[in-house]
Amino acid sequence: MGSVGVGELAEIFKAYDIRGVVPDDLDEHVAEAVGAAFARQTGARQLVTVHDMRTSSAPLAEAFGRGATAQGAEVISGGLGSTDMLYYASGVLGIPGAMITASHNPARYNGIKLCRAGAKPVGQETGLAELKEMVAAGVPAATGPAGHIVTQDLLTGYAEHLKKLVDVSAIRPLKVVVDAGNGMAGHTVPTVFTGLPIDLVPMYFELDGTFPNHEANPIDPENLRDLQRKVTETGADIGLAFDGDADRCFVVDERGEIVSPSVPTALIAARELAGEPGATVIHNLITSRAVPEIIAENGGTPVRTRVGHSFIKAEMARTGAIFGGEHSGHFYFRDFWFADSGMLAALHVLAALGHQDAPLSALLAEYARYSASGEINSEVADQAGITAQVHEVYASRPGVTSDDLDGLTVQAPDWWFNLRPSNTEPLLRLNVEAADQATMESLRDEVLGLVRGTSRP
Repeated sequence: MGSVGVGELAEIFKAYDIRGVVPDDLDEHVAEAVGAAFARQTGARQLVTVHDMRTSSAPLAEAFGRGATAQGAEVISGGLGSTDMLYYASGVLGIPGAMITASHNPARYNGIKLCRAGAKPVGQETGLAELKEMVAAGVPAATGPAGHIVTQDLLTGYAEHLKKLVDVSAIRPLKVVVDAGNGMAGHTVPTVFTGLPIDLVPMYFELDGTFPNHEANPIDPENLRDLQRKVTETGADIGLAFDGDADRCFVVDERGEIVSPSVPTALIAARELAGEPGATVIHNLITSRAVPEIIAENGGTPVRTRVGHSFIKAEMARTGAIFGGEHSGHFYFRDFWFADSGMLAALHVLAALGHQDAPLSALLAEYARYSASGEINSEVADQAGITAQVHEVYASRPGVTSDDLDGLTVQAPDWWFNLRPSNTEPLLRLNVEAADQATMESLRDEVLGLVRGTSRP
């Protein structure tokens, strides 16, 4: 197989996956080369592929399969599915896998997420850099016989497996609005919810990689507006929103209010710790202070980590943590091969809601203790210089501590903030939390003034 230019590969090989514009950056030739290189790198006799609903996804999956089979591997093609379905397949079959998706990126993008057997992540430091070099050099032809692509239904087993991990058998009847954003939740939710006492109100379940209704990115509140309205209009008990590849989940309560992802993190942590007291739970450093408090109150050991799934997964594997949560709507489960699953998190919230009689807002009230700003981005040329200035301003204040685990975190008894640089853009990302709204807003405005140069130290 011929080589691919090093320059174009540098553009599409990201920290955790391969992603670019189709066909300018990522085409079937590149996907085939990646499939061949991955089969050769892993030495696996079998691999599994799953793809999302983008028009380019099935052809890219087929090309990846051609590359892998040319190296003698058998490829199990799962067809349409979510990213966590790929993790399920890799885990239950014990083989490496590839998910063809660009998640919530615009329609012109696509990508390849890779995992080793048992859903172990592949990133720059765990094989992706080497894979890029192999593709750039050209993958040698295999000498043995070619493998074959075989199709296999994974959705049924995936749905059954999730419902073994969370007891949703005896929940009360619930009206649930789900906004799939024209992404893969429209494919998976009907099967997962089969047999449950759920009155499903589907929104944008038509698979459409052009995203005609809104971006499939629930972290942006604008993309939750339709769901909020539908929940209140229909008198639903809960609203769920998934991203394009359905590995992230956001929650809206019965009042139509957006629930901070820190709240289900704390709720699921408490549920998991009830079954395994004393276990470790991972949280990233921009989750609410309530999360480690609630983990400790429920007899668990909270462990703080950097933002990013590779850090969460690595720390979970190192500590044997039972659960991990990120403020971006990713939720990780030891019993799901330490991988993340938005659907599994959704089932936990539905189980908690359905096993008692209070509305969701009342159920979650004990897990929401502080006022948070949400993430605020500021464009700055000198990320390190501005961060150092902010650190200097707060370092001398009484009762204030700081650390540099991921950017700058500054903490006081009744507030904290984190200021961290984007890895890909000239941005600083600010998250602020405080005991009350007024303190949060005052601190937020003060830090933003320093970052944006509108106030002096």
